[in-house]
Amino acid sequence: MVQQYKVDKVQNLVERLRGAKAIVLVDYKGINIEQVNELRNRFRADKVDYMVQKNTLLKIALNELGITELDDYLKGPTGVAICLDDEVSPARVVAKFKKEIMGDAGFPSFKVGYVAGHVFGIEELSSLATLPTRDEILAQVVGGMAAPITGFLAVNLGIIRKFFYAIDAIKDKQADAS
Repeated sequence: MVQQYKVDKVQNLVERLRGAKAIVLVDYKGINIEQVNELRNRFRADKVDYMVQKNTLLKIALNELGITELDDYLKGPTGVAICLDDEVSPARVVAKFKKEIMGDAGFPSFKVGYVAGHVFGIEELSSLATLPTRDEILAQVVGGMAAPITGFLAVNLGIIRKFFYAIDAIKDKQADAS
């Protein structure tokens, strides 16, 4: 007989996973409590929901949402990073944490990712983590669009400035002549 608290946990998981743009499974073994807390804080700062859940309950919740591609990866210790806003945030946070905090340690590591309806392997998630943030991309686009206008204004201001220098030179020359 299924215990009610397990049914409630699965329903809670389904609600947390529903509408996720990115679901990244992470093998977190090898990191201590302080490092786990730091990782959780980084996830929280990037609006990523992170949890550790029993693989069987997670599998049931994912299957209820029609996601069966991750079933083979739900073995061993598994942390789940879920983001409803940004497809890249979970992978970026894990990669940055691994680089800055863990150094040369091989953990935490990606297991698999489910991003925008597609399964991403370890290499693909690592590549995805190197992409700039959405805000950085928007800033680059705006900067690229503003560059020609800025150049045009600089050229025109230079012409106006030279015109005023010429007028000042004529004025100074006439003042010296009188």
